[in-house]
Amino acid sequence: MSFDLTRVRADFPILTREINGQPLAYLDSAASAQKPQVVIDAESHFYQQGYAAVHRGIHTLSAEATTAMENVRAQAARFLNAASPEEIVFVKGTTEAINLVANSWGASHLQPGDNILITAMEHHANIVPWQMIAQRTGAEVRFIPLTATGELELSALPSLLDSRTRMLAITQVSNVLGTVNPVKELVAQAKAAGVATLIDGAQAVMHEQVDVQDLGCDFYVFSGHKIYGPSGIGILYGRKAVLDQMPPWEGGGSMIATVSLTEGTTYAAAPWRFEAGSPNTGGIMGLGAALNWVSELGLDVIHQREQALMHYAMDKLAAVPDLKIYGPQQRAGVIAFNLGQHHAYDVGSFLDQYGIAIRTGHHCAMPLMNHYGVPAMCRASFVLYNSEEEVDRLAVGLTRIHRLLG
Repeated sequence: MSFDLTRVRADFPILTREINGQPLAYLDSAASAQKPQVVIDAESHFYQQGYAAVHRGIHTLSAEATTAMENVRAQAARFLNAASPEEIVFVKGTTEAINLVANSWGASHLQPGDNILITAMEHHANIVPWQMIAQRTGAEVRFIPLTATGELELSALPSLLDSRTRMLAITQVSNVLGTVNPVKELVAQAKAAGVATLIDGAQAVMHEQVDVQDLGCDFYVFSGHKIYGPSGIGILYGRKAVLDQMPPWEGGGSMIATVSLTEGTTYAAAPWRFEAGSPNTGGIMGLGAALNWVSELGLDVIHQREQALMHYAMDKLAAVPDLKIYGPQQRAGVIAFNLGQHHAYDVGSFLDQYGIAIRTGHHCAMPLMNHYGVPAMCRASFVLYNSEEEVDRLAVGLTRIHRLLG
C-alpha cells in the first residue's frame, strides 16, 4: 500500500479550520489526536439508531448493542494479537488501566520490602498509582535513570532488579522525548526473574504494530483518544492466566455473578469482573471504528510515513537558531524543545497566533523536567495527517519568534 496524505487529511473535518486567520497546523496529537469522520459517524450512528444498555437485556436494541460491544472487544484482541477477547478489558483510558492493575494486582501481590521498577521518563499515570499502592503495602518504587540523550541507563538495571522486584512498569515510547524503549528485551529480562510486566503503550499503538504475545508482557495499556478514537475509552490487555487470579477493583453492576445480603457476593469471570457499572458504549463503537480505520491504512505504511516526516522535522528544526531539542536522534511521534531562555508558554502562545497548535508545560512528566533542569518544554507531535508544509511553518514560526524576542 502507498500513503496518500491528501486522502488521509480529507478524512479529518477539523483540519479545514483556520486559527487566527491561518490554516490549522495541529501538532498536539500526542496529547489527543483528531478524529476521522468514520469515528464521528460510528459514535453518532450508535446514539441515533442503536443505543441501549448492554448485557442482560432481552429486547432487540440491548442484544444488538451487547453484540456490537463484544465485537469491538474481539477486534481489540486482534489488533494487539491477544490470545482471546477475554484478555481485553474496557477502561476509560491508560490512566484507569494502570490504576486498575495497581489496585487489583498490586494490592494482592505486594508486601513490605517488595519493589516496583519504573523509569525516570514515565508519564505521571505510570508513576503516581505505583507510589500510592507502594505506600499502602509497604513496597518501594525504584526507577531506571536516564542518559544525557534521554535513553534508559540500562547498565543500572542489574542493581535495581532483584529478588524482591514484583513489577516492571515501563512506557514503550516516551510522551516527551519520543524515545522508543527496548520493551521486548526488558520484558524478557523481567520474565526470567519472575517479575510481572506492564507496558504503557499510549504513545506507541498509533505509530507501529503491537503484538502482545510477541512482547511477552502481562499487561499492555492504551487510550482510544490518542489513536484517533473517542475520549473516555481505552484498553487494558492482561494475560488471561493473570486476569483470572486478580480480584475486582470496583464493585457494582455488571461485575457480579450473585449478590446476597447474607452470603456476600460472587464475581463474574474476567474481563467482565473489571467492568463495573454502565460502560461507555458509544465510545467503544467509536474505538472500533478508529482501530478499523488505522488497520485499513496499515500500520507498516503509517510507520514508514511518520518516520520519514520525523526525519524531515528533525533536520528542519536543527536549523532554527537557539533551539534546544531534547531526547535521542531516533524517536517516534514527538519532538520536545525550548527556544533560548524563553518560557515554553510564551513560545506556544506566539505559535498559536500563526495557527500552529503545540503542547507546552511539564507534559505530566515532572521527574523528566527535573532531569533536564527545566520547568517546562514545548512539544510538537507528528502523526499521519501532518505534512512537511506544517513542519516548514513550525520552523519559520520559531525563527520569527527568535527574531522578535531576541
